[in-house]
Amino acid sequence: MKAHHYKVNITWTGNRGNGTSSYSSYDRDHTIVAGQKPVIPGSSDPAFRGDNTRYNPEELLVASLSSCHMLWFLHLCSAAGVVVLDYMDDAAGTMEETADGGGHFTEVTLYPVITVASEEMVEKADALHEKANGLCFIARSCNFPVHHKPIYKIAEHV
Repeated sequence: MKAHHYKVNITWTGNRGNGTSSYSSYDRDHTIVAGQKPVIPGSSDPAFRGDNTRYNPEELLVASLSSCHMLWFLHLCSAAGVVVLDYMDDAAGTMEETADGGGHFTEVTLYPVITVASEEMVEKADALHEKANGLCFIARSCNFPVHHKPIYKIAEHV
């Protein structure tokens, strides 16, 4: 098997001068960098004292699932002769807090709006979502279901 390795740098930028001397004494702000790519500003969810103008880990997990699914779906469509002209997803995830202060995701649902070249391609495209989900590296690594509720548009009717 071929192994792939990924490295990112996470740097906490939320020390207000007293570090973590109390729960409210520090910001949850941090940066995420991979190589020479643009910096991703991170924080925790605002429910956990985070900055709502920055990405939180939960949003990034949902985005990773959506992105991975889209990339596999597009690949499978190209191989199957399905011409996708546009793809946009408003993905949503549900995380539940647990009594011990932790939590876990219970599900993620992808809501892609997909424009295909012709009506005849919709049925074939729709069948490829399950295959894309089965091949997606991120979805295969999760212990919760990832659902898909696609909407199709036909290019000649757009």
